[in-house]
Amino acid sequence: MARAGGGAATGPPPRRAVGDGPAGGGRRAAPRRRARRGDRHRQTDRGPPRPRRTAPPSPGSHVSATYGAPGARRGTAAFPHVRRALDALSRVRAAGATETQARLDALLTVMSTLQDTGPLYRAGPPGLRRVKEGAHTVLEAGGTATPEGAAALAALDTELRELDIAPRGSATLLAGALFLDGLPAPAVTVPAITAPSGR
Repeated sequence: MARAGGGAATGPPPRRAVGDGPAGGGRRAAPRRRARRGDRHRQTDRGPPRPRRTAPPSPGSHVSATYGAPGARRGTAAFPHVRRALDALSRVRAAGATETQARLDALLTVMSTLQDTGPLYRAGPPGLRRVKEGAHTVLEAGGTATPEGAAALAALDTELRELDIAPRGSATLLAGALFLDGLPAPAVTVPAITAPSGR
C-alpha cells in the first residue's frame, strides 16, 4: 500500500532467527565441515599391520642351527672347557713355563675340544677339524714351551690366517677361565671337631 507521499509501503521488518547475524543479537554459527568420503576411508582403513623387523641371526646362531654345534655358549653353561683351561694353566705353570706359554696352552686345550662356531662359519666342518687337529698337534709336541710345540704353533697360526679362521669361541672361554683364575681363593674354615663325651 503506497504512502501519501508516493513512497513505497514498508511493513514490519522480517524476523530473523537467533544467530543469523548482528540484527539477531547472536553470532553466526560456523559451518560444519563435511568429511569427504575418501578422508573417512583413509582414517579407518589403514590396511593390515606391518610386521615387526627382527634382527638377523648371528653367525653363531646360524651355524648352531645348521650343524648342531653348541659353540661357546653352551660350553660356558656347562663349564667343561673352562675347567680344562684352568687345569692347563695350573699344569703348565707348575712345569716352569712362562705365563704367556701357559695361556697359549690353555687356549689350545680349548681349541682341541670345542665345537667352535667361528671356524664352522668361515670354513665349515673341514675348517673346524683343522683347528682341532692343529691344536692337538701343538699339545702333543710338548706345548708352546718346547721348540717343537712352538714351531707347530707358528705353522698353525700361519695356516689359520690364510684361511681367515679365528677361534673366537675358544678365546671367549679362555677369557672366562682367566677371570676365574684371577679371583682370590676363598678362605676355607674347618669346623672344630668335638670329642665324644662317652655318654
